[in-house]
Amino acid sequence: MAKIEMKTPLVEMDGDEMTRILWKMIKDELILPFVDLKTEYYDLGLKARNDSDDKITFDAAEATKKYGVAVKCATITPNAARVEEYNLKQMWKSPNGTIRSILDGTVFRTPISVKGIEPNVKTWVKPITLARHAYGDVYKNSEMKIDGPGKAELVFTAADGTVTRETIHEFDGPGIIQGIHNTEKSIKSFARCCFNYAIDEKKDIWFATKDTISKKYDHTFKDIFQEIFDAEYKAKFDELGIEYFYTLIDDAVARVVKAEGGFIWACKNYDGDVMSDMVSSACGSLAMMTSVLVSPDGKYEYEAAHGTVQRHYYKHLKGEKTSTNSVATIFAWSGALRKRGELDNIPELVEYAGNLEKATLETIESGKMTGDLARITSLENAETLGSEEFILAIKDRLNELQK
Repeated sequence: MAKIEMKTPLVEMDGDEMTRILWKMIKDELILPFVDLKTEYYDLGLKARNDSDDKITFDAAEATKKYGVAVKCATITPNAARVEEYNLKQMWKSPNGTIRSILDGTVFRTPISVKGIEPNVKTWVKPITLARHAYGDVYKNSEMKIDGPGKAELVFTAADGTVTRETIHEFDGPGIIQGIHNTEKSIKSFARCCFNYAIDEKKDIWFATKDTISKKYDHTFKDIFQEIFDAEYKAKFDELGIEYFYTLIDDAVARVVKAEGGFIWACKNYDGDVMSDMVSSACGSLAMMTSVLVSPDGKYEYEAAHGTVQRHYYKHLKGEKTSTNSVATIFAWSGALRKRGELDNIPELVEYAGNLEKATLETIESGKMTGDLARITSLENAETLGSEEFILAIKDRLNELQK
């Protein structure tokens, strides 16, 4: 069978540790036999980022803006231990955070539903998509330790030299302070990304903050969402029969655990980080969740929503057998290839992406899965496969579907 031809390259961002090992297996076994793969390759492994003074991360983001579709492997965000382990020049920032900031995008994460892996929340019968604002707040913070008594102030100096001050706290002893920010431009982009995605998916969308306590910061998010919805999206939502719903974040959490799912839940940056992990874990595993970064002008970056699986990587280096779940990484590739096929009008590539996902899910539903799923499945006589064995089992099914 002839390989599927591509017209425009994907931006391919390689990563770290066990996910880097899986990345190569997926390409070699599940993609290259079927697709004449065209990518513009960027190595975002920690060593390459360190060698380039992190320039390669910025180059990858700019390439995504150029080509419109990217696929990214999981990468290490270094802490002090990683700086020593990899002999780094400095504690480089999160590649994800850098790319999100450059694209000014919103991250949409959705659990991957498969027979035999039921959500821990019994009312959930449809996947819940988390829309996470990808700029600012604690991820762009400034922090300070306070050694003793004194007054902490919030100070803003306008371009014309005008100074505005607000007392944060008068300390009578040691403490800590933190400064966070956001921009109206980014919040507006976030709102439009969320509303456009809801229209594309034909799903209700919730947005939640804590505006009753944060009467300027969070309230600004709430006001911007409402203004943009009323002015630009309400008529289309009414036409589709979908709803935009605002509530407080604590009320949203209470509602979510009693809901049936099937909606998009938009959250600020930190809330989205936490709640997407909660939803994915409640649905089985972080490795069973899709993640796509969408920019306001329609650029897409697909990735796995989990980390680099460090523990399995160290086992792999020792020659020990691993059973690492590659589903989210496979779905990152399928999502990117599907979008590339849609944008370039290549129906064969779109069909292949669907078959890749179908082969993956059917392999699990047949009882063949990795250890993390075998421990929680309701299927009887589940067979635990090694990392490569699982990918090869998917390949067997994909061969049948691609005939």
